[in-house]
Amino acid sequence: MGNERITLLSQREIEKMRQAGRLAAELLDHLASMVKPGVSTLEINDEAEKWTQAHGAKSAPLGYHGFPKSICTSINEVICHGIPNAKQILQEGDIINIDVTPILDGYHGDSSRTFLVGTPSPEAQRLVEVTEKCLKLGIEAVKPGARIGDIGAAIQEYAEANGFSVVRDFVGHGISHIFHTAPQIPHYGTRGKGKKLKPGMVFTIEPMINEGTWEAVVLDDGWTAITKDGKLSAQFEHTIAVTEDGVEILTLRD
Repeated sequence: MGNERITLLSQREIEKMRQAGRLAAELLDHLASMVKPGVSTLEINDEAEKWTQAHGAKSAPLGYHGFPKSICTSINEVICHGIPNAKQILQEGDIINIDVTPILDGYHGDSSRTFLVGTPSPEAQRLVEVTEKCLKLGIEAVKPGARIGDIGAAIQEYAEANGFSVVRDFVGHGISHIFHTAPQIPHYGTRGKGKKLKPGMVFTIEPMINEGTWEAVVLDDGWTAITKDGKLSAQFEHTIAVTEDGVEILTLRD
C-alpha cells in the first residue's frame, strides 16, 4: 500500500464525501440511544443496516473481504473489527466502539466513537477521554505542508504522557469512492517525517489507544483484534480533508 499513488479529490468529490460523512455522523447519533445494558451488538447492527438503507445508502463493511456484518462493534479489550452477534450483550460498565461506513452515491463516510455503557470505571472513562483528545490533536496537526508523521507524533505524545499506548497494527487510510487507499496514517510517529500533506487529500484518523501494551492479537474469526494483555482499548475516528489553509472534518452533522 505504501507505494500507491495518493489521489487528490476535486471539490465535487469532497462535497460527496461531506454528504456521506454527515450520514455517518447521523447514524452514530442514532445508534447512541441503543447503547445500554441488555442490548445485543446484533440489535445495534440490524438497526444500523435498516437505517442506512432507509437513507438511500449501503453499509461498506457488509461483505467487505468477507466481513459478515454492517458495522463493527468492539467491546472492552477488543481493539477493532469486532463482529456483532446475538450472544454479545452490553453490560453495565462496558465501553463499546461502534464503527460505521455508509456508502452514499458511491462515496464512503467512515467514522467511529467509543460509547460508555452505564457508568464505567474511572480508568475506563479516562481512557475514552484521552482517546477522544488524541483524535482531536491528530486532526489539529493537519495542514498543507505538514507531514504524516506530525499526526502520529501528536497522538503518541499525548497518549503516552497519560500512561496509555498506541496500537501499531491498524492505521488510518485514504478514502474516497474506494474504502481503503493510500496514504496510510499511523497514529504514532516522528514529526517532520512521512509524506507531505496537500490540499485535496482525504483520509481517516482513527487512533486506537490501549490501557496496557499496544500489542494486538487477531482471533480465529480472522477479524476481531484484541489487546494482547486483555486490558481495555478505545478508539475514535473521523474522515478529514486537507484544505488550502488547514483541515475540514467531513464526518460531522450540520
